[in-house]
Amino acid sequence: MELKQVPLALVNSMNKNTLMEQLGIECVEIGKDYVISRMPVDHRTHQPMGLLHGGASAALIESIGSMGSTLLIDIQKQAPVGIEINCNHVNGIKEGFVRAVGKIVHAGKRTHLWQVDIHEEGTDRLICTGRLTVMIIDRK
Repeated sequence: MELKQVPLALVNSMNKNTLMEQLGIECVEIGKDYVISRMPVDHRTHQPMGLLHGGASAALIESIGSMGSTLLIDIQKQAPVGIEINCNHVNGIKEGFVRAVGKIVHAGKRTHLWQVDIHEEGTDRLICTGRLTVMIIDRK
């Protein structure tokens, strides 16, 4: 199953008035089986010690998986909802941008599994790795 190729402007327009807009998350590339997004590391995404907040990383992982699953289904008939997320924070970062690559591991009829790795932009240093399970539900 391949992701639908749609204009990035259309994908990013769906972030209006959402957490993704507040955190500055932007989709920058869509491939056959992956989505790449970036997020700033600044006052919006910091925890009190000035490091990237783990919850911001989790939000980035969930955003990529949900975005990717949206590109695998008929959104007129179905909707993706995250049901489980796992994150391992392996390095800290204080400023700049992170780039996340989400790859589809399993695209079933009712569940999708995404593997997402978040790296420091520019150095490619791994910051966080995680998995997201998405349930595909029927719209009423």
